[in-house]
This record gives sequence, structure tokens and C-alpha cells, in this order.
Amino acid sequence: MPENWRKSSYSGGNNCVEIGRIGGRAAIRDTKAPDSARLTTTDTQWTDFLTAIKHGRFDG
Repeated sequence: MPENWRKSSYSGGNNCVEIGRIGGRAAIRDTKAPDSARLTTTDTQWTDFLTAIKHGRFDG
């Protein structure tokens, strides 16, 4: 189980995701179901995802 799950300070209530670490990997979970499945990624995948967000790749 990872320590220090974090969610954005901009989130309201339980309608968001949290990030943490599991076995040296980035992990993402739903705040509404914290004990259910988690998505894990390698550090490279996580960095690439964040870079894509910062560069507006997912903007509509």
C-alpha cells in the first residue's frame, strides 16, 4: 500500500483521483472507491503523461 496519497487542492469532495506510489510505480485511484482497482504506470509513462497535459495535448 502506498503512503501519502495526494489529490489536487482544486478538487471538491470525492469527485477526483488521487496519486501515490506502489512498488516504485506511479499509482492512480478513484477517491470514491479507494479500495478498488488502481492504475499503475512506470515513471517514464507518468512523466510523458504529465508532459502531454502541460502541452495541451488533451485540450478540446
